[in-house]
This record gives sequence, structure tokens and C-alpha cells, in this order.
Amino acid sequence: MPNKASNLVSVAIQWAVHADHPPFSEVDNSRIRRWAKACFLDRSEITIRLVGEEEGRQLNRDFRGKDYATNVLTFPMDMPDLGADSGLPVFMADIVICPTVVEREAAEQHKDPIDHLAHLIVHGCLHAQGYVHESDNQAELMENREIEILKRFKISNPYVLSSKK
Repeated sequence: MPNKASNLVSVAIQWAVHADHPPFSEVDNSRIRRWAKACFLDRSEITIRLVGEEEGRQLNRDFRGKDYATNVLTFPMDMPDLGADSGLPVFMADIVICPTVVEREAAEQHKDPIDHLAHLIVHGCLHAQGYVHESDNQAELMENREIEILKRFKISNPYVLSSKK
């Protein structure tokens, strides 16, 4: 069920890598948009870019100083607070997902890869809104919000270890 602000949320999707094999060939742009839109209560403009490991590694190295491809990177744009009546987005961000890393992590963690992808999109969207996980309290707040959003899509708690093998 979409939230009230979902029509105020614009989600552009860029496939810089082809996911033409299972599991991600089953995921269409409308599904990705639903996951992202569920995260926002305010007017927002988000771009989700799905990249190969080379681009993911380059971005992680350039912006975080870490020389490996990671699952998700979020680049929030600092927006001036011009008030709700301005008509401008409250949140703008680019979110980069590396499906190869997502698929590998899902296998290692015995998770459904599509559920893991949904979780990382939600995770990135929450980062775009200022959620962080630097302290235990911050992590708990962010994780609880992720669990709540994923539950709407019948996706189980990603922080519970799966016994699937």
C-alpha cells in the first residue's frame, strides 16, 4: 500500500549494468520505485543507479576511500529548508546499488536476493533522509524503520539470521 506522499516522490532508475539473469531479471522498475517511495513522507527526488562492480568500486574508492565494490552508496544533496509550500523536494539523492555484490551477500547470508535488494534500496533511501548507524541508538532507529517499511512488502526482518541453506 503506497504512503500518502508517494505521489510526491520521484524515482529515476538507471541500469548501468544489465541484470538479464535471475534473480534480478525478475525485478522491474515499478517494483524498485514502490520500495523507494515507501520510505519517504516528504516531497523527494531520488535516482537509483544499478552498477557493475568496476563502477561501484571506483565510486566507493573516490568517495569513501575504500577500494572495493560495496552493496549500496547514498549521495544525499544538501537541500535548503525553504518550507513545505516551496514546491521543491525536501530530499534529493543519488543511490548506487551493485547487484553483483547484493547477490553475493544474499548467498553468503542465506537471504532471498530480491528481498536483500529491497532492503538495500530502503537502507539507501533512509540514508538520503539523514538516517545513520554510527551509534547503537542510531542503528536501532534506522533498523526499526527498515523493518517497518519492508514488512509492508511482506519481506521479513533482514537483521534476523536465516536458517535457509
